[in-house]
Order: sequence, then structure tokens, then C-alpha cells
Amino acid sequence: MSNISSLLNPVANALPMSGIRTFFGIAAARKDCISLGVGEPDFPTPPAFCKAGIESVQQGRTGYTANAGLKELRDAIAKYTSNFIGVDYCPENEILVTVGASEGIDASIRAICAAGDEVLVPEPCFVCYAPLVALAGGVPVSIPCLREDDFKVTEKQLREKITKKTKALILAYPNNPTGAVMEKSDLAALIPIIKQHNLLVISDEIYAELSYDGVEFCSIASLDGMRERTIVVSGFSKYFAMTGWRLGYVCAPKEICDVIFKIHQYAIMCAPTVAQYVALEALNSSFRDNFSTVRQMRDIYDERRKFLLKRFDEIGLPCFRPRGAFYSFPSVAPTGLNGKDFAYGLLDSKNVAVVPGDAFGSHSENFVRISYAYSLETLKTALSLIEEYINEVIDKTAGSE
Repeated sequence: MSNISSLLNPVANALPMSGIRTFFGIAAARKDCISLGVGEPDFPTPPAFCKAGIESVQQGRTGYTANAGLKELRDAIAKYTSNFIGVDYCPENEILVTVGASEGIDASIRAICAAGDEVLVPEPCFVCYAPLVALAGGVPVSIPCLREDDFKVTEKQLREKITKKTKALILAYPNNPTGAVMEKSDLAALIPIIKQHNLLVISDEIYAELSYDGVEFCSIASLDGMRERTIVVSGFSKYFAMTGWRLGYVCAPKEICDVIFKIHQYAIMCAPTVAQYVALEALNSSFRDNFSTVRQMRDIYDERRKFLLKRFDEIGLPCFRPRGAFYSFPSVAPTGLNGKDFAYGLLDSKNVAVVPGDAFGSHSENFVRISYAYSLETLKTALSLIEEYINEVIDKTAGSE
């Protein structure tokens, strides 16, 4: 058959490949490459959580669950959100268990986005938001968040980007790739604008438990009048070290959740049953031990974070101080290279992989993302090689002048 491309969805066909996956496809093919790019905890899923999944299989609990997920799991999620973010959701019709937070984001965007609707996407950000808006027929509108504003969305930026077609704002804090957070006062400043223009908010809170420097996480859904216009998306991947189990959830007012549920029902049926039992144990055991397992992992990430910041300072890479998630976002401008040239040169010269900043938005071309979801020993080795590479680049530049 000729001219296959004419039969494909032109929006989907025109989507770029993920900048993260493109780069790490190259890195994965290299022997003994030190990769600092994948946003995945280096901890295994805790054994007690896995045991619950194994037992569910042994006991024959391998069929479909309710479309919305196990009732016991939705009850546990309701308890968690009430305790952690201070917002109460009804397990029967305001909580939906999804295949990772990724499905939750996709279904939420599709539920609210009609053809031509504009959705505001603060950048730098994770790579999925703009493509998913486009696939839903909407128009992603970038809000370039700046280093001098600590990579936060400001009132001025928000006002400048809103038009009559603006439907929603996506907020993803703690942020991937910068590690930026928006605290209560930062979020509160946006609320009058959001209400004035009758916007919805999709709040991606997948890194909510991973905050440092005494930062207290705040969900915009908990602030005055925002529960009714906010979709909270989160999951178990990051702070429970459950990436491969693919389990997330959406919390939203019933009127919104009903529409998200219909999309989920037709596209997915239900999230994986075994993973739901693992997540149920993750929450229940965490309630019993006051989330000590999560806190232990967070403390280890914090130690690595502080190490990276110290080393960036020593080798001359200016780096915003991340206060959440497990990423750092140093500028490589002092080397004279942009992020892409730096990343490819580092890979070729030292077999160390980091992600070019422009994978997360066109305004981040002078940055690279480095994850600290890796052992301290790995980070020490990698940063020594990065220092060697920087010195070689600088020496080469000086020699050519």
C-alpha cells in the first residue's frame, strides 16, 4: 500500500519523539554508560508491598476490578489525600485508579479539552503535557518559567498568556526537571486570575512527598475555592518506588471525575489488579509506620541532592537549588556549549548520559537535567567525569583563541 502517511492521524504523525527517550535510546546502546537521566528511583519496591501482590496472585485475585479500582484502595487514597493535602474526596465517585499518573493526565486533558481550547503549560516541564493537549485537539500554550523567578509561574506571566480560548492551566510542582516548588503563597497569588477567567487546573502531584529544605507541600486544590476547579493527579511510582507497577490516581469533583471515568472505562477498563493490591499495602503499611519508608528514601535523595549542589559549585556549573523531586537542572552556559551539544559531547567523551534541557521546553536550551535517583557512588564517579569533560572543553576553547 502506498502513501500510508496520508491515512494516519496528522496530529499524531507530526508529534516529535520524546527528547528523553530519543537521547537515552542512544545512551542505552553504549556499553558501560553511566546514565543520570531516567526519572526512576533506584530503590526496589519494598518487599512488604511486593508480598501483597504475590499473595493476591496466589489467592486467585487476578480478574478485573471495578472500573474505578478496588474500593479498598480508593478508600485508602481518600484517607491519604485527606491527611496529606487536606482535601476530602468521595471514594465512590471522586477518585479513579489509573494506569500510572500518565493515564490520569491523558484522560484529564481529554475530559476537559475540546477542539481549539488553549491549555497553559508552564515550561520547563515533563514532556507529555503539550503532546497530549495537541492529541485532544487543543492548543498547548507555553509559559516560559525563568531561573530568576525560581522556575515558578508568576501572576504577570499567567495574565499575559490567557485568551478567550484558554480552558485550563497545568501545574506540576515539585517540578520535573527543575526541582522547583510553588509554595502556598505562590499558588494563592494565581487564584484570583484563575477564578476571574474561569479556568480549570490539572495539578500533577506525583512528586508531592519529595520536598526538601523544610518545604511543606501545598496542593492548589486545598486553597480557597479551588477544589471545585482542580483535578489532582498523582500515583505510586516515585515515592513508593513502584514505577513498573504502573499505578496512579485522579481525584476531582464528581462532575469532572464522571467524564474522566468514561474515558478510562472505554480506553483502559481498569488498572492492573495485582498492582492495585501492592498499592493498597503501600498505603496501609505507610499509615501504620507513619510513612517511615518514604521518609528514609527522601532522606537519601536529600543527601545526594546536597552532594550534587556542592559539586556543581566546585566545577563551575550554576545550578538552581532544587527543593523537590529528584532532579537538578544546572546551566552549562559557562562552558560555551548549549545543553544538547554538552550532553552529546559528554556522552561521546566520557560515556556519561544527561538529558539536554530543550527536551523540556525550547527556553531551556542552555541547561541539562541530571537525576539524583542514583547511588551516591554513581553520582561521585559521574561528576568526576563531568568535571574532566568541562576542563577539556574549556582548555580546547582557550587553545583556539
